[in-house]
Amino acid sequence: MEMESLLHPFPAIYAPDSRILILGSFPSVKSREQMFFYGHPQNRFWRVMAALLSADVPQTVEEKRAFLLANHIALWDVIASCDIAGSSDASIRNAVPNDLTPILETASIRQIFTNGGTAHRLYRKYIYPLTGRGGRRPSLHEPRERRALAADALVDAWQIVREALEAD
Repeated sequence: MEMESLLHPFPAIYAPDSRILILGSFPSVKSREQMFFYGHPQNRFWRVMAALLSADVPQTVEEKRAFLLANHIALWDVIASCDIAGSSDASIRNAVPNDLTPILETASIRQIFTNGGTAHRLYRKYIYPLTGRGGRRPSLHEPRERRALAADALVDAWQIVREALEAD
């Protein structure tokens, strides 16, 4: 597959009452086509989030956006632009990070989570030095969305997100 130089094609989802921020790496081909996060039908993100929060799995972009906002979840990606082959995180080159300042200055973010190893690595490299020090110190956790994990184990791995949402 050929490398493409791409800009992130859609905005972050957040509101002033968002309490956690989940960061992916960069949108997949299917997500870029849908212009929304985790758009591939085999991606388990929406099923896991719905199971965690005892909700119906959102189906449409509008339902997904409403689900996030109703549950005080902000969603964004670490990368603003990069060279990438298809949807392969392993192929990402020349990554330029997103600026989280608008989210962190607007929303009541208490903790930041990364979804996957690439998002975690790039967050640590580019963004943590800016957000992890100084007056605002959001925590960083990496619940893993591994294809090899059974659905129940995956929901268990993401319980930390539910706990963060329930914390006062």
